Amino acid sequence: MVKYGLDYTRCRWILPLLLGIGVIFGIIALAGWGWLESQTLPYVLQASLWQICRRPDQGGQWSCESLMGYAWGRAAAATYLVGFLLLVICFALAIIAFAIDTLRFNFIRGIGGLLFVAAVFSIMGLVIYPVKFSSEVEMTGINMFSWAYGFGWTTAIMEICLGFFFCCLPNYEDQILGNVKPTYFYSSP
Repeated sequence: MVKYGLDYTRCRWILPLLLGIGVIFGIIALAGWGWLESQTLPYVLQASLWQICRRPDQGGQWSCESLMGYAWGRAAAATYLVGFLLLVICFALAIIAFAIDTLRFNFIRGIGGLLFVAAVFSIMGLVIYPVKFSSEVEMTGINMFSWAYGFGWTTAIMEICLGFFFCCLPNYEDQILGNVKPTYFYSSP
């Protein structure tokens, strides 16, 4: 990417594409039912970020309860949702930044800073949820934090990594814009 510069059409959209993948993972985490599940038979517990469902035995009916009745449930959902909304804003800003012919590198560094703020909010929600859930909600059997919770952590890790990329990209401004003279390792006699 640095060799050809950001004018090289295939490399220009890599960072916004990765942000888009992070947004998709965030949507999966917000909508997914696999934040917490029973690991062994009988499968009697299933929870999302928004509610918990239980059933008395293997063949019974599920009864659901909202986690928004708990202060920690509202806090976990709110902080993760704020982190996700900041990620969506960064995605939109990245599309705008890379669509403009003349890149504004301070603008790109600002997107990186905003991604770090989004990561902080996401991680706060991802830490509040399991700590308070396991201490305040009665669970039976062996339970595990499952796939949707993993997508939440993947989104947070992507926010951190992409924040570094967006913050470090302006350090290579001259190489990206082609303002550096090429160095030749062969000298003629």
